[in-house]
Amino acid sequence: MSPFFEIEMKVRDYECDAQGVVNNANYLHYFETTRHEFMEQCGLRLIDLTEQNILPIVRNVQISYKNSLRGSDTFLSRVSIEREGLKYFFKQDIYRLPEKTLCTKGVVEVVSVINGKVSKPNIFDEAFKDYLLWR
Repeated sequence: MSPFFEIEMKVRDYECDAQGVVNNANYLHYFETTRHEFMEQCGLRLIDLTEQNILPIVRNVQISYKNSLRGSDTFLSRVSIEREGLKYFFKQDIYRLPEKTLCTKGVVEVVSVINGKVSKPNIFDEAFKDYLLWR
C-alpha cells in the first residue's frame, strides 16, 4: 500500500479572491476535506467518533504557499501521516494538475481528545496502520 492518500478536487469559483486566485484560507478547507476522506477510507467517520466522545483536534497548522490555484483548476491533494507521542502529524501537499505543480505544503498537528482528555490514540493507530510512520 502507498504511504500516502490522495484525492482529486476542483477549485470552485467562489473560493477565489478579487485577483482570481484561491483565497489562502481555502487551502485549509482542502486539507481538512482530504483528512476527512482519508479517515473515512480508514473506516472512521467523524460523526461516529463524536458520538463516542472521541475527538481529533487540530492543535497546530504550518502552511507554505508555493504557487496559486485559480478558478476551475483541478488539483491533487495528498496526505501522509506520522505519529510522535500523542500527536499525529498530517503532512499535506496540493499539486495543480495536469503538470503536478506544487501549490501548497502543510503540516497539521492533531491530538486525540477522548472523554475530555488528551489520550493515547489507539483507535486511530489501528485505523491508520497501513499508512502510519513513527517519528
